[in-house]
Amino acid sequence: MIETPDAIILGAGAAGLMCAAQAGQRGRRVLVIEGADRPGKKILISGGGRCNFTNLHVAPDRYLSANPHFAKSALSRYTPDDFLALVGAYGIAWHEKTLGQLFCDGSARQIVDMLLDEVTKGGGNVACGHTITSVSHADGLFRVTTDSTTFAAPALVIATGGPSIPKMGASGFAYDLARQFGLKVVEPRPALVPLTLSGDDALFRDLSGVATEVNARAGKACFREAALFTHRGLSGPAILQISSYWRKGDAIGIDFLPDRAPGWLVATKAASPRATLRSVLKEALPDRLANTLADKLGLDGILAGQTDACLRDLERQLADWRFIPNGSEGFAKAEVTVGGISTAELSSKTMEAKRVPGLYVVGEAVDVTGWLGGYNFQWAWASGWAAAQSI
Repeated sequence: MIETPDAIILGAGAAGLMCAAQAGQRGRRVLVIEGADRPGKKILISGGGRCNFTNLHVAPDRYLSANPHFAKSALSRYTPDDFLALVGAYGIAWHEKTLGQLFCDGSARQIVDMLLDEVTKGGGNVACGHTITSVSHADGLFRVTTDSTTFAAPALVIATGGPSIPKMGASGFAYDLARQFGLKVVEPRPALVPLTLSGDDALFRDLSGVATEVNARAGKACFREAALFTHRGLSGPAILQISSYWRKGDAIGIDFLPDRAPGWLVATKAASPRATLRSVLKEALPDRLANTLADKLGLDGILAGQTDACLRDLERQLADWRFIPNGSEGFAKAEVTVGGISTAELSSKTMEAKRVPGLYVVGEAVDVTGWLGGYNFQWAWASGWAAAQSI
């Protein structure tokens, strides 16, 4: 094991391993320290075990950050095509699922093995199962003390992620370290996370297991994907996406019939005057959901007995059904974290702290959070690569 490397990388996740591989192959002696018993644990569970490793539609506007421009530099210099070239060099078969999301045909283990092989090619070492007891900086060196020894290097990379999925070993360690070095932290909150319902909306929990395609909105953000009712509230891709933009106390709007143009219910009355709202909804939605919506709307009888104004009001409610979640399922179920170490503290080109030369932050620890569907992995690859070019 290298005890006097050129760089110490804290965290053997996606960003840390990419940074280690690239820096090592540039001739730097690199040591990765990981607290878990094996590297890449979050990679292994991602994408249902197949790792949604990037997205064909990566663009800066699909990332949340206090500085929406920060991610542009790294994302433009290490692209999905660059990662695909690496995947191809290892003969890893992949497929596009939906919306540009790329998955391994086989197992996420292939991605972890590929990254570890790349680290080995660069002569780097990955030390797992080490608890970090202290980190200090003096005389141009960062000293990392673990439960077994102390390492020192002129460069230190924080790649320990955020607090999402604590059962995988995630914590706020990166933020504690940032504050120790005087770096500001944007308040972290769970993202890509199921939302919970209470009060009048609790009735919808009886629909647990029912899914349907919707438009979900929070503020100016809107996503068209599946929503899933759960025993606690709402989940599914559309809800996970919108959760990153939702703030407690705000409503989210659901369009249950996103393909229907205004006036559709009035037109249905003209074409099928003896149809009921319940029967019409059952043609477009799962039965249990159609029944619940019909009950909540309280419209009985045939459409012919309703005024056009009443039907237009029903259309509006179905196109913008308001839920006010009472919370989310928290970091325990969040795929990623919104917020993190402030981008104002970092160089967008190198990921180096402006006020602490030699200190770098990459991946989820940074206040850059992507959409669901491979965007966060691409940020990990790109930010890790960017830091490696500077170490």
